[in-house]
Amino acid sequence: MVSGDMEKMFVSFATATARIAGKPWTFLGCVLIVLIWAASGPIFKFSETWQLIINTGTTIVTFLMVFLIQNTQNRDGAAMQAKLDELIHAIRAADERFIGIEHLTEKDLDKILGQVERRAERIHGEGAKAMPVVATRQEDTSAVAKKAASKAAGTSAKRKPRQKAAA
Repeated sequence: MVSGDMEKMFVSFATATARIAGKPWTFLGCVLIVLIWAASGPIFKFSETWQLIINTGTTIVTFLMVFLIQNTQNRDGAAMQAKLDELIHAIRAADERFIGIEHLTEKDLDKILGQVERRAERIHGEGAKAMPVVATRQEDTSAVAKKAASKAAGTSAKRKPRQKAAA
């Protein structure tokens, strides 16, 4: 088991490394290293040792970066889920059954997504596929009621008997 201080140091290191790795200057620095390596090829007669240097260096950096970046993404994802869960809990009209769904299987999540998309289509019609509409459950409910009322008004208007034109 990792001690608390060691874990905090690793988190700080992983976060700093992920930030630095994502900067344009870091990318340019890596390009510069590769260009210097390529330019040194004729000096070292493109030997196997010359090739081994870049292969070994990039393999080690890639191997270590995978773990550091994954750690950062795991923490970011967990923090985001906690924030979303808190928002769902704080909004009275929200469906609290969504809290913790990130722990479900992919099959279960696909089923929930399908249900949410069908609900959005029922509420917002064909426009739901074109542009998402962010609404609370209360707004969703009132939108459905308005749609039903306008449909009912349109239906009753259609059923009125036609008046014959005066001769």
